[in-house]
Amino acid sequence: MSERIHLSSPDVTEAEERALVRAIRSGWVAPLGPEVDAFEEELAAYCGREHAVALSSGTAALHLGLLTLGVGPGSAVLTSTMTFAATANAITYTGAEPVFVDCDGTGNMSPDLLAEAFERVTADGIPVSAVVPVDLVGKVVDHERIDALAAQHGVPVLSDAAESLGATLAGRPAASYGQVAAVSFNGNKVMTTSGGGALLTDDEAVALRVRYLATQARQPVVHYEHTEVGYNYRMSNLLAALGRAQLGRLDEMVERRRLHRARYRELFADVPGVSVFGEPSGGAGDVTRDNIWLTSVLVDPAVAGFRADDLREALAAADIEARPLWKPMHLQPAFSAARAVVDGTSERLFATGLSLPSGSVLDDEQVERVHDTIRRFLGGSLGC
Repeated sequence: MSERIHLSSPDVTEAEERALVRAIRSGWVAPLGPEVDAFEEELAAYCGREHAVALSSGTAALHLGLLTLGVGPGSAVLTSTMTFAATANAITYTGAEPVFVDCDGTGNMSPDLLAEAFERVTADGIPVSAVVPVDLVGKVVDHERIDALAAQHGVPVLSDAAESLGATLAGRPAASYGQVAAVSFNGNKVMTTSGGGALLTDDEAVALRVRYLATQARQPVVHYEHTEVGYNYRMSNLLAALGRAQLGRLDEMVERRRLHRARYRELFADVPGVSVFGEPSGGAGDVTRDNIWLTSVLVDPAVAGFRADDLREALAAADIEARPLWKPMHLQPAFSAARAVVDGTSERLFATGLSLPSGSVLDDEQVERVHDTIRRFLGGSLGC
């Protein structure tokens, strides 16, 4: 059996090894240290923000971002239903109620349905404390319309950019939108610190508050003094060193994924009923570009003659990982009682979407193995 090909494996080189050795030899092995300070400065600059706070996960960034925006029990947070559970979980940690909003054809939150959600929740007498749109698989949401709607209602926006670091919208980096933004460095993202995440903001008071809460809410005295409950959410110095090396290679890794996307487009170009999900162009110099975290296809079984899951099973038989797009949060048993403003678009994307191996670490031989498997499947399905 050949080595398993994963959806999005970490892309680690000698640069990351050297960074880790440098951090270990510095003696700053315990949490915090100069690598964390430097990583925060470099990440903020990359994202076009004044401040970055490196944390233990993207979920921690979402949680503390919501708390600093004043989200809490008795309020509602309007968020995307097409997302990973971390978004909804973080809202639930605060005691607020997540209200799920369906997507449009891009997979991102529909501004039209967001407007409807504002009307419904407000009519029920529940205050909306934040809007949390999610950049699905690397595509930045329509911030022009979503931010305008939030401003109209006097509600802050927390941008869940966990999947879109390296993407741009109208020439601005993904995490530059919203009062605060959260990014993830989980092991399957374009860049990783193995685990980890960060909160980005232009508000110094927010950054200071998040650092304080993330370090167990320690008061600045010589003994351990706590006047409120905090969290153990800070990133270690070793992981920050890894992050600095990855950040330096981020654009290169995005371009490698862009090549994979182009080859998938070519592979499926003449297959009826199959379309590549995501940006239409992505050419150099575009001011709006996905980070191509994952390349996914949409399969119309009535036209294609097979289901997305049939293709997934064929790849699995060859020890190649592929996954459906996110199962919408309003369909998850954990959130089945939550309110939702939906029109069926996310359910259709979940039923027809399939993400294919997309990692920048994939070499030409592995890419060819994936494509050969898909060609054989298509040949059998289409009777060629």
